[in-house]
Amino acid sequence: MPAFEPVVYFRDAIVPASQARLAYYDLGIILGATITDLVRTYGHKPFRLNDHVKRFYESCKYSRIQPLMSQEETIAVTGNLLEHNLEGIGQSDDLAVVYFITPGENALYGGIPPEAVHQGPTFCIHTFPLQFASWQSLFREGAHVVIPSIRHVPPECVDPKVKNRSRLHWWLADREAQLVDPTATTVLLDLHGNITEASGANFLICKDGRVLSPTSRNILGGISLKNIRELCEQLQIPFIERNLQVHDVINADEAFLATTPYAVAPATKVNGLLIGEGKPGPMFARLTEAWSQQVGMDILEQIMSPEKVH
Repeated sequence: MPAFEPVVYFRDAIVPASQARLAYYDLGIILGATITDLVRTYGHKPFRLNDHVKRFYESCKYSRIQPLMSQEETIAVTGNLLEHNLEGIGQSDDLAVVYFITPGENALYGGIPPEAVHQGPTFCIHTFPLQFASWQSLFREGAHVVIPSIRHVPPECVDPKVKNRSRLHWWLADREAQLVDPTATTVLLDLHGNITEASGANFLICKDGRVLSPTSRNILGGISLKNIRELCEQLQIPFIERNLQVHDVINADEAFLATTPYAVAPATKVNGLLIGEGKPGPMFARLTEAWSQQVGMDILEQIMSPEKVH
């Protein structure tokens, strides 16, 4: 029986993953000009797919890189990919769906005639199985947040609401933070010393029964962040946006990371100091329970299941 091969949407067609190849003279490589987004499934069903696709298209419009199909067509293609690729994973597993688009290929940089390059943007949609085992220590021990000297790109340069892969500053920040702790989660300050976000997640704290988030001017409009805001409203938990400093994080009762792959995770240390009691707290428990009810499965059980260990 032949091995299962996932399929990918690449440029303008669904093809086997082995046939999707990005040229070295693509502007996503040359300039790092790449817009992206990521969706996940729960129980093999995509979560907040419309929200993710809407954000992706808004980022594309801001960046002047326009997909050659509509949002509705992108959602339909996503469904086709999932229908095939979900056959390659187990019933208790789930997939991430990744969108990325670049302005296309640059003939001059490739040293080839203009007519030899693919015309139009390079648009790809692909999937991969979520690696739950890689997050288990995060949920057992909590994230150690480290704040490096590298600062967040100011919104006057690139609006943080645009989800992109021009991320050299994050690479440098992670390398610096991991000199302190190889497992560190990097959170950046803005130029004024305010907390912004982590490299792959929004960052929140809990103080006196309230969930506090950095202001939207400085952070990506995370879909998971939006979901937490809505869950807080349902649970009658005050959700407040305001400027936060390191002092606020050090003196918080709890802190969390919010991101599509694992929903919400506890952060238990910042720069070596315990946050609260240094362990997942009651607000984290309330939010994860509400999230589990929303998606119809125990999200912590899926991550922490012994069968997920490598």
